[in-house]
Amino acid sequence: MMLMSLHHVQLAMPKGGEADARAFYGGILMLQEVAKPSELVDRGGCWFEAGSVRVRLGVETPFAPAKKAHPGFMVASLSVVEDRLRDHGISFERDVVLPDVHRLLVHDPFGNRIELMARRD
Repeated sequence: MMLMSLHHVQLAMPKGGEADARAFYGGILMLQEVAKPSELVDRGGCWFEAGSVRVRLGVETPFAPAKKAHPGFMVASLSVVEDRLRDHGISFERDVVLPDVHRLLVHDPFGNRIELMARRD
C-alpha cells in the first residue's frame, strides 16, 4: 500500500450545527459548500472545498471538539486572514514561527482547533 495524497479532512460537529459550519467554513474561510452524496445526507453535517482542500464536517454524538488534533491549512497571507477574522469578531492567536512558516490558531464554532499558515519569505 502506498499513500498517494490526502483526499479530505473530517472534523466533528454537534447535531444541528450546519448553519454555524456554513457561516465559519463558507463565510469566514471562504470554502465552497459542496453537496453530500444522497446516501449520506440523512447523517447531517456538510462538506466544503477550495481547490484541492476538502473539509468534511460530520455529526458526532456525543460531541467533543478536537482541542489538540487539527488540520493545518496554507494561506497566501496571514495578515489578510487576521483582518478577516477580526472583522468577523473571531479570536485567534499567533503561534511559534517555524523556519518556513508563520502560523496562527483559531477555533471553529464548535471548538475544533484550526491552524492557518503562510510561507515565510
